[in-house]
Amino acid sequence: MTLDQFNQFNAADAHAAIAHCVAIPGWSSALLAARPYASLDALLDYADALASRWNSADLLEALSAHPRIGERAKGEGKEAALSRQEQSSVNHHDLQLQQALRSGNAAYEQRFGQVFLIRAKGRTGEQMLAELQRRLANEPLQEQQEALIQLREITQLRLRESFQ
Repeated sequence: MTLDQFNQFNAADAHAAIAHCVAIPGWSSALLAARPYASLDALLDYADALASRWNSADLLEALSAHPRIGERAKGEGKEAALSRQEQSSVNHHDLQLQQALRSGNAAYEQRFGQVFLIRAKGRTGEQMLAELQRRLANEPLQEQQEALIQLREITQLRLRESFQ
């Protein structure tokens, strides 16, 4: 879609155009309410400003739509398709990597009570595993901040890719 199309969409179509970016309805509503945008940069800047206000409740809401790293996202929606594409660098034939990711995911979820979140696009499976292992040493508040940063990066990437 183009920015002009997004600016002119009715509310339902505009919401559908960005719903895959992040599962935080308040963010989407605020982004839509600020239309029209003069430029894509203005839209991206405002989207990031909104995301900078996210808290632990927003993070938990968004995590409901994210698969574990190394696992194939299930579902037919655009968000599931994007997750599969973003995690395509994980070699699903590397059994050692798969086991290490499963083990790391379990340890992370036990320690922090949530799914490990990382911007997968542009990272190898080994890089994501290394980040998972590094972040296991974080204190809970520090980890929440890192997860929110990753969520912002994922959201910005998906939003940018939504426009031609």
